[in-house]
Amino acid sequence: MPAETPTFEIAGRKIGADHKPFVIAELSANHLGKIDRALETMEVAAQCGADAIKIQTYTADTITIDHDGPGFVIEGGLWDGRSLHELYAEAQTPFEWHAELFAKAKSLGIPLFSTPFDHSAVDLLESLDAPAYKIASFEITDLPLIARVAKTGKPMIMSTGMANLAEIHEAVRTARENGVGGMAVLHCLSSYPAPIDQADLLTVPHLATAFNTVPGLSDHTPGTACAVAAVALGARVIEKHFTLSRDDGGPDGDFSLEPDEFKRLVEDCHNAQAAIGNVRYDLAGCERGSITFRRSLYVVKDVAAGEPFTADNVRSIRPGHGLPPKHYYDILDRPAARALKRGDPLAMDMVDWRTIGETS
Repeated sequence: MPAETPTFEIAGRKIGADHKPFVIAELSANHLGKIDRALETMEVAAQCGADAIKIQTYTADTITIDHDGPGFVIEGGLWDGRSLHELYAEAQTPFEWHAELFAKAKSLGIPLFSTPFDHSAVDLLESLDAPAYKIASFEITDLPLIARVAKTGKPMIMSTGMANLAEIHEAVRTARENGVGGMAVLHCLSSYPAPIDQADLLTVPHLATAFNTVPGLSDHTPGTACAVAAVALGARVIEKHFTLSRDDGGPDGDFSLEPDEFKRLVEDCHNAQAAIGNVRYDLAGCERGSITFRRSLYVVKDVAAGEPFTADNVRSIRPGHGLPPKHYYDILDRPAARALKRGDPLAMDMVDWRTIGETS
């Protein structure tokens, strides 16, 4: 028997194949180091229809060390030349902000959760009763962290960027063995911004079948096309970086959506899911008023009783109240059973089905 379609909840919102896409606004570093901006961004994200808001919980010293050796300085890309410690010191959401951010989310009526990067972050988030957790794609191989998060019994959303199939299997197994309270696995390109021609969105439905989990997309491509296409392929969790304005800068600004774009993302994702529907080849309810405008056979010149039907006095035209056009050649050269007027829809009883020779 096929496995039951997985479903789980975050703050009372059901997430799964039969439910609307769960669209997450990722604040990340778009607070620009100002708590007032973080609070304002949360307000606007809620107004744009986000289902949840996500932050990241780390400090520069919990995620890396202050060092300039090989690998500690970024080469190429958006953050070329910056040390990891410098970048994370700028991008971090300070631990001391968290209580106020969670209180703000509660006042807005929207769930807030976070990506923890070490055990101290999980401890902080647990003290604030975080409703769910995110595992970042770079941490998918940190099985002790995944186990620690899973042991909270909360739902987990896991990004898979850079991970191969075996690594994803290990991460999913670790989460399940340690009591995770539901899980979504998100396809992801860990490139910032990510090129749309490498999105490989067919991975989304494969994640669902390979791991019997809710699939989704953590999207770093420009615009909204990838996310909407992913929903059409079965994604039910969409994560997208959100900013008040890309012009304000910040480490994540270049691959974040502005409010009008995010609002459209939410609407388009919901519409994409609604449009999928079921396999159907019969008349849809909305088509019932249109079927009258199909083509059908009509008398286009007056026809006397006994006069044969010809290409000159019968045509296939709109509307559709006459015989279907497939009968056109059946009625040609047969006599009219009675006199007919121009504009009469042709019906079976208007045709004398005997040959002309039989009626002469």
